[in-house]
Amino acid sequence: MKRFDLRDEIHRLDAEADCVRIMQILNAHEFPWDMGRALGIALYRTYAVPSIGELLGRTNEFTGSTQKRYDDTALILNNMMRYGFEPGKGRDSLRRMNQMHRSYDISNDDYRYVLSTFVVMPVRWLNDYGYGWRRLSDHETAAHTHYYRKLGKYMGIKDIPGTYEEFRDLLDSYEKEHFAYTEGGRRVSDATLDLMVTFYPKRVAGLARKFSMAILDESLIQAFRYEPPSRAWRRSADLALKLRASVVRRMRPREEPLWADGNPNIRSYPQGYDVNRIGTFPATCPVAHDVDPVGHEELYGAEGGTDTAAAPEGRA
Repeated sequence: MKRFDLRDEIHRLDAEADCVRIMQILNAHEFPWDMGRALGIALYRTYAVPSIGELLGRTNEFTGSTQKRYDDTALILNNMMRYGFEPGKGRDSLRRMNQMHRSYDISNDDYRYVLSTFVVMPVRWLNDYGYGWRRLSDHETAAHTHYYRKLGKYMGIKDIPGTYEEFRDLLDSYEKEHFAYTEGGRRVSDATLDLMVTFYPKRVAGLARKFSMAILDESLIQAFRYEPPSRAWRRSADLALKLRASVVRRMRPREEPLWADGNPNIRSYPQGYDVNRIGTFPATCPVAHDVDPVGHEELYGAEGGTDTAAAPEGRA
């Protein structure tokens, strides 16, 4: 396989009809490390929105069980992308995610914002920041957007943006209006950064923390009231990521896909897991340990008893 064969395969596919397949190639073959970092930053950004940061802080999952919460999120998102939204592991993961979300009071505006981070941050990481071994094409960006639009519809999110540019504008305006310091958001941020450091050898933990801080933009630094990283650290982090991209560009393409179950940083389920039993729920939620949740119309549609993963767009 030549270096650009997978890119060429993507451009033979339809950006909307084949968006799941395109995302599988982009995330498991072309940019597995980059997509993981970009989606991690996407989720991290949401902590700076008070309604989200405070909710996550109250659950204690992001502060008391940070590793498990990280693992559950990665596995659920991975399964949907790996298996698609048809009946099976992908549909089961989608249903479980919707059960978790419907157990909390989350506004449609916050749902739209979180979805926008998933759409925008990978494109910014690869294209705007220049950290990818190649840029995403307009065709790939469109497929990336179509995939998350489809996911948003299965989640029952209303008023989903139609284009990448609309998602980008939503993200920028929402952050400008809502980013602010909260105690809960700061606790979740601290716990997340502490977890990230454990992914590196202990001897470089201090450097890893400084590197992580150096790739956070100023809006996040201000929202969490962190001491700004030095210019030297910012330049060093930027140079290191661009140097990595230049090295990867000269490597052979990845022929075997890399999925979450091959990620050594996922540590909570060494013996395997049941997707119907993972996730974060209020202590009193009856669905938290429901192995066969189909038919809970309050969670994902009124078609009681059918295998419906989510409400159609426009229904909560």
